[in-house]
Amino acid sequence: MRGSGASLEALPPGVTGRGTSKSAASRQLVKRMGGKMKQYLSRSLEEIKLLALMLDGIEVEGHTVVVSLGITEDGTKTPLGLWQGSTENATVCTSLLQDLIRRGLRIDGRLLCVIDGGKGIRKAIDDVFGNSAVVQRCQVHKRRNLKGHLPKSRQTHVDRILREAYSSTTAQTARKRLRSLTLWLEGNGHEDAAASLREGMEETLTVLTLKLPPSLRRALATTNAIENTLGTVRRVSRNVKRWKDGSMARRWTAAGLLTAQKRFRRIKGYRDMPILEKALRGNDVDLTEKVA
Repeated sequence: MRGSGASLEALPPGVTGRGTSKSAASRQLVKRMGGKMKQYLSRSLEEIKLLALMLDGIEVEGHTVVVSLGITEDGTKTPLGLWQGSTENATVCTSLLQDLIRRGLRIDGRLLCVIDGGKGIRKAIDDVFGNSAVVQRCQVHKRRNLKGHLPKSRQTHVDRILREAYSSTTAQTARKRLRSLTLWLEGNGHEDAAASLREGMEETLTVLTLKLPPSLRRALATTNAIENTLGTVRRVSRNVKRWKDGSMARRWTAAGLLTAQKRFRRIKGYRDMPILEKALRGNDVDLTEKVA
């Protein structure tokens, strides 16, 4: 805003400009951004038919903004909404999901929810969607968390086994490999790493349990799609120098989402989305098995 005056044409002699100061330009920008944000975040979601939903949070100058990204039946990615709070807790996440329902989001049968494993997001999904939610825990986050419990000398070996397990052709094979790895970790004195691997293990295999084709499985096994979207939010807002409040954080997050959406492509493996729909709508896939 400080340099906005240099972009304006010179006024005739004796004519005083109005509304050209940096403060006026800033007020106009806030007004327009606020209007677009309000329209964008209050739009009806009745026509959107979701098969998958991703949730993640971003830290914006001390404010946490939780964002939802939907994936439709043809593989199209669409930001659905956001909610601002102090942390990525269950209350904030629940408010976001309830707002999506209030705006008409339809949940026909089961919905694949891809998350990073945060407890707040997980609880909110249970509270709002109940048994309609089929949760896929991000495999990248699981690998990253497990490495954090290991010395560097063990990290490469363990990560290789994890990648091989997640690349298995069947959920049964993956379970066997992960259970073997858990026993190996416990036998070599890495009890904390074993506990980390065991926690939520079955939910990291949901895309395998659903018997999705490899390309679609890879696209939905991680939260990469929404993390890339939040990367655009960071890029769009990086030049802001004076952050004021939570409303400003919400405005710039919404602006980043709108910018990201312009460059969205359908997820890899989108041609196989009917297979996901059949798996979610049918009753022939058992998602109740638990890891011992």
